[in-house]
Amino acid sequence: MTDSTEGSGPSRREFARLGGAVVAGGLLAGCTGESDERSTESEAATGTATASTTEATPEETTAASDEFAVSMAPVGEVSFESVPSSVSVYSLLYADMAVAYGAGDAVNSLGFDAAAGGNTLDAYYERLDGVSFDYGDLTQLNTGSGEIRVEKELFYELDSDLHLMDPALLDSFDGWNRADVEEVTGNVAPFFGNTYSRTHGEPPEEWRDDYEYYTLWDIAERVSRVFGASDRYEELAAVREGMIDRIQSDLPPESERPSVASVIFVDGTFYPSQINADGFANAHVRPLGAVDAFAGTDAGFGTTYDYETLLEVDPDVILHQYGIASYYDVASIRETIAGDPVGGELTAIENGRFYPSGTPVQGPLMNLFQLEMTAKQLYPEQFGEWPEYEHGGPYPEIPEGERLFDRQRVAEAVAGEE
Repeated sequence: MTDSTEGSGPSRREFARLGGAVVAGGLLAGCTGESDERSTESEAATGTATASTTEATPEETTAASDEFAVSMAPVGEVSFESVPSSVSVYSLLYADMAVAYGAGDAVNSLGFDAAAGGNTLDAYYERLDGVSFDYGDLTQLNTGSGEIRVEKELFYELDSDLHLMDPALLDSFDGWNRADVEEVTGNVAPFFGNTYSRTHGEPPEEWRDDYEYYTLWDIAERVSRVFGASDRYEELAAVREGMIDRIQSDLPPESERPSVASVIFVDGTFYPSQINADGFANAHVRPLGAVDAFAGTDAGFGTTYDYETLLEVDPDVILHQYGIASYYDVASIRETIAGDPVGGELTAIENGRFYPSGTPVQGPLMNLFQLEMTAKQLYPEQFGEWPEYEHGGPYPEIPEGERLFDRQRVAEAVAGEE
């Protein structure tokens, strides 16, 4: 793991700034309403999309030197003279991408407790030979003291080559504004990231016209070029496409598909979200074509259901978010719900179809496992039973003949092997 260096080494690390630190009349565009990712990344959120949804084609230019540029909203085009060797990261989304592209050692921070997020990544990487993420010495950007605070001085101390995060997210934190983001960009390094594509949440008004929404794999493609890892991306994307094709070709008729509810359960209250809502938070569920139990309801960020309300919906399957080596002991939660007079009447509880589900803040490697997991949970007759999961443990070992993607092929892609 690259040390935070605190200013040692090359002062500006062969890194080109955004043109004049401001692109097209404005360096950044951002979003609010993503309190889950700003703190514990543990709540379900579905925002109302009001920003542009144009899928801009990324541009890459090469000058006579080795300089290259990669483009993604909200930062626009960022120019590089070399692949960054130290990278500040806030979200698991980008930590997973860095690992996928052979740059895990470049990561020097996470936005939250590194052990919490690192454990989640470990749970998946356990099933990929040679793939790991050393998070022991990462700096925690968010103070995690009940309010969302990230001190600007941390970015100067880390002195990274790149801030692989959405600057609009920072601008939504207490004590930050656009001028602060521009200052860090000009004095330390540029930002490159897009967070609010997760739920198509509404950006802050001053940046709303500039924001664009991307799929998970659109973002992954752009980030791969930052690390000179387009070949790795292409191989991983091919694995994903192959798995999607296989799953979708074997789906039962729509009339035979289960109704599915995605929730978080805390202290007797369900926090619901829609599985077919826009955004990469659902990249592991939406492609599977299940019936959204909350379709046509108000389920989303800020909505709560009690036992009685959920029983009115009574989904066939309940998926509990953040269920793999993360915040929630889903087996224990299932027992709690089953022990309630009303909760015990839920069809999903009675039929043993209350499952640990994936992490919405997912990168490409996580997405592969989470697609496989969800396919087995929703369609066991077609893709094999999902095994019992032990809280805090690694992703379950799936017999080779029942796997929906080739682990070795993925591990070799991450290692850069042809």
